[in-house]
Amino acid sequence: MPNADLPSHYARTLRTLLRFACAMLLAGLLAGVLFQESSKKLAPGSVPDGLQLQATLGLALIHGHVLVSGMLVPLACAGALLVARRIGGRELKPATLAWLTRGYLPFLGLTLALMLYKAYHVLLAVRRGDTDLGAIDERFFFGLEPARHAVYALAHVGMALSLGVFAVALWRSLGAAAQRGQHQGQAT
Repeated sequence: MPNADLPSHYARTLRTLLRFACAMLLAGLLAGVLFQESSKKLAPGSVPDGLQLQATLGLALIHGHVLVSGMLVPLACAGALLVARRIGGRELKPATLAWLTRGYLPFLGLTLALMLYKAYHVLLAVRRGDTDLGAIDERFFFGLEPARHAVYALAHVGMALSLGVFAVALWRSLGAAAQRGQHQGQAT
């Protein structure tokens, strides 16, 4: 039975955040398997140790980013939203919550896709015998460095802006609750 005091846009946002977190838990586990299995394809000793680390590090980082940014951050936002509502925080508007579901989540998806693309770009180049990381990096995004920087900037700024708007709105809603509490305390 849905919580009667929970606005419908809160329930939709919480459902979206929780489903996304569940999906990212599974994706994070899969990313761990991808890291382990793909790293095995670059046989130990086939390249210098430092290059081996550089070639596989991207896949290891994806595993952590998916679990933290894709699972824990949405769960933390959902929890903060519920706690703020429970302690009397002002109700956030649907447009504010859309910054999470239509802002943070899609931009995070783009960021994770970019990380996966770069990780395999480096790993596959090293597996083919290319040991010049600078040259590998220059070929990333088909050598279109301005496009690469633009897409990365869009993804990261979009994530930060989306979370920032939500955090500021949540902060302000709590300030309103604290002020109401002070006024009620003075009236009694």
